[in-house]
Amino acid sequence: MSENVVRLHKASDPPDSTAVTTLTVVPDAPPARPVPLWVRSGRAVKTAVTHERTRSAGRAVVRHGLYTFNGGRIAARRAWDGRTGSRYERMIRAAEAAGNLEAAEEWEERLQRFRAARHHRRMDLLHSPVDAAKGVAVGAGMSVGVLVALGVVLAISTGQATDVVTPLTATIDFIALLIRIVQVVWGPAVTIGPFLALLALWSVGRKQHAAPQWALPANVRSGEGEPITPSIVVKALRDLGVPALARAIKEMGDAGASMLGPITIAGCGVEVDVTLPSGVSTNEVQSKRRKLAENLTRHEHEVFITIPQAARTVRLWIADSGALDEPIGPSPLVTDETLTADYKKGKAPWGQDLRGDAAALSLYQRHLLITGLSNQGKTVALRSLALWLALDRSVEFLIGDLKGVGDWAMFDGLATTLIQGPTDEHVIQVTEMVEGAVDEMNRRIQAPPGTTFPALIVLVDEAQMAFMCPAKDEDKRPYGGSKANSRYFMAVRKIHNQGRAVNVLMWQGTQDPTNENLPKLVREGAHTRASLALGTESQARMALGDKAVDGGAAPNLLRPGLDRGTLVVASDGITIPAGQSSITVRTHYVDDDAATAITDRAKALRDGVTTLHAIDRTEERDPLADIAAVIGDAPRVRTKDVLARLATRNAGAYGEWSFIDLKRVLDDAGAEPYKSDGVMVVSRDRVARALASRDGGDSASAE
Repeated sequence: MSENVVRLHKASDPPDSTAVTTLTVVPDAPPARPVPLWVRSGRAVKTAVTHERTRSAGRAVVRHGLYTFNGGRIAARRAWDGRTGSRYERMIRAAEAAGNLEAAEEWEERLQRFRAARHHRRMDLLHSPVDAAKGVAVGAGMSVGVLVALGVVLAISTGQATDVVTPLTATIDFIALLIRIVQVVWGPAVTIGPFLALLALWSVGRKQHAAPQWALPANVRSGEGEPITPSIVVKALRDLGVPALARAIKEMGDAGASMLGPITIAGCGVEVDVTLPSGVSTNEVQSKRRKLAENLTRHEHEVFITIPQAARTVRLWIADSGALDEPIGPSPLVTDETLTADYKKGKAPWGQDLRGDAAALSLYQRHLLITGLSNQGKTVALRSLALWLALDRSVEFLIGDLKGVGDWAMFDGLATTLIQGPTDEHVIQVTEMVEGAVDEMNRRIQAPPGTTFPALIVLVDEAQMAFMCPAKDEDKRPYGGSKANSRYFMAVRKIHNQGRAVNVLMWQGTQDPTNENLPKLVREGAHTRASLALGTESQARMALGDKAVDGGAAPNLLRPGLDRGTLVVASDGITIPAGQSSITVRTHYVDDDAATAITDRAKALRDGVTTLHAIDRTEERDPLADIAAVIGDAPRVRTKDVLARLATRNAGAYGEWSFIDLKRVLDDAGAEPYKSDGVMVVSRDRVARALASRDGGDSASAE
């Protein structure tokens, strides 16, 4: 395409000037070509094909055509079942597959009776033509005789001899009329009959929804929330993609429901036991959980598969559609201000199981481990147990919060030690706190036989921070890690090994379990293991153990975020249905304000607790000052509690102390212990006066 070039001179330029301005004029673009008719027709066809009305019409054509075709198949099968013994044979195979030999024998007897009756009918057919002919001849003769006799009576009555044949003539005329009616109706009947037959077959197929799911109407196709029936469960199992299971159900036909136990209401869902046919293992069904849920018109998280004690059996719990997305009620800790705890005999109200029943956990002499992905409710679940146990005034807490954002701040004034922070220094402090608990455990173990001790709960939240801490002490011993010289690891292991017998218990909460941040020996030392949502099955095995996962526990199938606060628990401290190795619990949510109110009630039950926020590692101690510090604001404290608090405050200085050592210091200071209500106690006022007198004397001596 050529361009038009125009050269322009400026008015101020001399005529012979070479300075010019070049202006290029580009011709207009040619007009767009019209779209060919065949292209527009193709676009119209494509739009018409993809239009929703077109697709709906196509589905309707396929649906109604298959209704008729499959209705014919259903009618033919019903006719075949009615004329043959195939129904009885299917029942026999179903009973044999279920191992019910008595039922198999009963159905075999029924089959024999059916065959004998059928043989009798067939033998009767051999003689029926002759018998029928004789019957017709005899019947016709009798009928003619009756009509003639009737005509004779009529003739005598009227006096007309021709009336003798009047009944015969009337009968013949009536038969001729029937023949004419049949001749008139026969043609339209032959024409309309096939259409009526097709309509009947279509009706049968429509009632059975005998068409693919994609072709069914929307209200039938979704099926979401429809009640669970035996036929729905059998079809879901048949379409699961397990060849042996599908073949067995196909051979049993409708009797596949014999695999099912009773479908019972269980909380916000139903429960049914399925006895699998020979050749099908339980793990083949477990591994198809998502497909089974979709076959049941449920989401994956609404179907749970567990293994009961019965052999070759899986237990299905199927939730009502959407029921698990509804929140549960508030905790009894919040609603009942008179609620108290009993460490030995009571159970902590933790939440609800999937059946909607209250789920309560016994904490008596059980080490605890709770794990899960971040921000799934781990701290709240762990704190709920501690809040309940705090309502037992005899229980003492040592708490290390390695997150340090205030989740445990309400235990200030309730816990003997409360360390909060995420740094290596905080890990060191928590490690020394746990080691102090080990010293207290050893002191209790060396006590005279039969001595009872109150519960000492050593609680570490975000424990993975301790296991992964790179810091080392002056002897080059690491605080973190999982080797024999790791201080935190070895302290936890010692409590796991011997602490339960003297009520020194280790509770830990950790994120995203791996072999690095949660060593095998530590996770297997917990009696109660619970897990929130996890990412993989291998993490689920680390959290709960192989036995629980093989039995159906699947925290890795919980939905992060949506199932926040839902735990899979493996413990003998909670009621688990017979034959199962774990239970799923939806925990109550107790927010910070409610938790503070509960701890205020717990503090009111106590005489006053001075909370340490750091472990004092200095060598020189002032025993009298430390005694005053651990007594706090209480008017008097039992001597054994003073000893326990001193050991926690500084295990190196006071871990080996006995009542004699405590009495010696108090006697020397003039603050002797005394009996109150039959137990030896230490008076806060006496210790304070002794300190004031000593400090005043020291000041006078200095002057």
